[in-house]
Amino acid sequence: QAQLVESGGGVVQAGGSLRLSCAASGRTFSSLVKAWFRQAPGEERQFVARITGSGAVTYYADSVKGRFTISRGNDKNTVSLQMNRLRPEDTAVYYCAAGTIESTQSKYFTSWGQGTQVTVSS
Repeated sequence: QAQLVESGGGVVQAGGSLRLSCAASGRTFSSLVKAWFRQAPGEERQFVARITGSGAVTYYADSVKGRFTISRGNDKNTVSLQMNRLRPEDTAVYYCAAGTIESTQSKYFTSWGQGTQVTVSS
């Protein structure tokens, strides 16, 4: 039911940082589990990070833990992904998603943005 729009992607050198933002509409968005996924060309969409509706609990893929931080905006209708110490293997289209299940599987998320490209050069 929610409509999500990502922004903040771009090209950055290895070791650099980017901050992605996801803006959502919909009355129930603030209560939903929110997540970031990414997909490289020819590969399956992979889980990156998620946060509970309350913001109390976060969970990260091992590949990004310690480098990426997911957070909610004060208005509760935005979610951000701060990406630090970026690596070339982080290059992908990044998608914001929302759903009711605390999962790492994309099929359990029912609302998706169109994606924003992140390219990390070396």
